[in-house]
Amino acid sequence: MMTRLGVGGRWRFADVLGLDADQLTAVPKPCCALMLLFPLTQQLESFRQQQADKAAAESAVYFVKQTASNSCGTIALLHTVANNKSKMTFDEDSILKKFLDETENMSADDRAKHLENNKAIHEVHNEIAAQGQCRPEADKVNFHFIAFADVNGELYEFDGKMNGPVNHGATKDDSFILDAAKVCRGFVERAQGELRFSAVVLCQSESQ
Repeated sequence: MMTRLGVGGRWRFADVLGLDADQLTAVPKPCCALMLLFPLTQQLESFRQQQADKAAAESAVYFVKQTASNSCGTIALLHTVANNKSKMTFDEDSILKKFLDETENMSADDRAKHLENNKAIHEVHNEIAAQGQCRPEADKVNFHFIAFADVNGELYEFDGKMNGPVNHGATKDDSFILDAAKVCRGFVERAQGELRFSAVVLCQSESQ
């Protein structure tokens, strides 16, 4: 999807096989963001409500609200790229670069409205979803994507369902993945035996 939106260069997503420190040694480096997919169980919904109190508007970061259903993956991708924009390279006709430039000085709510009206991004989203990666499971448990990024030495969590990003404190390039994974382990622990978690990192590949 990132390629279809016109993000070029050597930054690509890679699977995270586990959130423990020894498992994270296999993650390609450098990496600048992490996306976590988790089931919206009752326990995690309650935890998210508690986290909402820590969310606040931050001028140093790019944040967009999620107003459309089933768009959390696209929102997480936007947060991932937007908050690493200086590291990215974009195709000349990049759909995503155009959107980010147009919404740079907007509020989170106005960015959401602009996204709702962006037919090009919607078409890419629908095209990827139609490939069969996004079909719901039989038990109808909802899943949700959030993103983590290092912005100016601070670890931020981005969830479009909140009113702003959550600052988890200081981080740095060589500890980012460990710091983000620590927050993610908190989700797993609160899920009380639920195993349906998945994570990917945005990392720089050796070949373009």
